[in-house]
Amino acid sequence: MSGASFSDLRARALSGLAMAVIGIGAVWAGGFAFELLVYALTGAMVWELTRMLDPDAPFGKAEGAGLTAAAALWVFSAKLAGGWLLGAVALSIVLLAWRFPKDRAIAAAYLALILFAGLGLILLRNVYGWDWVLWLVLLVIGSDVAGYFAGRILGGAKLWPRVSPKKTWSGTVAGWVVAVMIGWGFMGILGAGAGLVVVSVLVAMAGQAGDIAESAIKRHAGVKDSSNLIPGHGGVMDRFDAMIAAALMVLLMTETGVMALAFAQPAGA
Repeated sequence: MSGASFSDLRARALSGLAMAVIGIGAVWAGGFAFELLVYALTGAMVWELTRMLDPDAPFGKAEGAGLTAAAALWVFSAKLAGGWLLGAVALSIVLLAWRFPKDRAIAAAYLALILFAGLGLILLRNVYGWDWVLWLVLLVIGSDVAGYFAGRILGGAKLWPRVSPKKTWSGTVAGWVVAVMIGWGFMGILGAGAGLVVVSVLVAMAGQAGDIAESAIKRHAGVKDSSNLIPGHGGVMDRFDAMIAAALMVLLMTETGVMALAFAQPAGA
């Protein structure tokens, strides 16, 4: 355990517990309570992204971008559906990205991740139900916690030191192991087959990729955290970067039919 640092563990654990309570409560309640949480998180992440990529922006620009993103997601998800909904969200992304003085491609890519993942979380709750959202949340949290402890206790080779210096292969693999356990544990709850284990690992991998993507943006912007809104975690993007990537992966797998793998039963079962 030499070199392991747990100085931020107390603040991280307390704020993590508070987020878990709020998140699980909103997932259970569903409806507007869950949607309101998604809108708030979406707006906060767009605010943070704007502050990172446009640090010289006058006061109110980042706040306006966050409010615009949250309001757009709220109105469009309530009034539109299908291709009209996706098109309206895509147009919002283009308009928001165009207001950046530079790094518009980076801004557009991450805005797309934030807004489409937010939309995806709402649809996931409404279509699949609270238990599937709970699976997703616990999967992301579990793999993140496993990676945090394994990386600090076991150490070892770095995953991608140039982009994310703290990420290790030991932490990454630990996240996959926990994903297997969570997928196996939710098979009966979700009425899914053994394929859910494979799907869980793929979603965990997407979450880890989302974490690395946000690290790359922070390194590009020259900041340590996306903000200081959450004690022990930094900003909202620092905490939910993996969640939005995982949510987007679930939606992509659903639309492409890969999600059906979760319901596959062994031959002869």
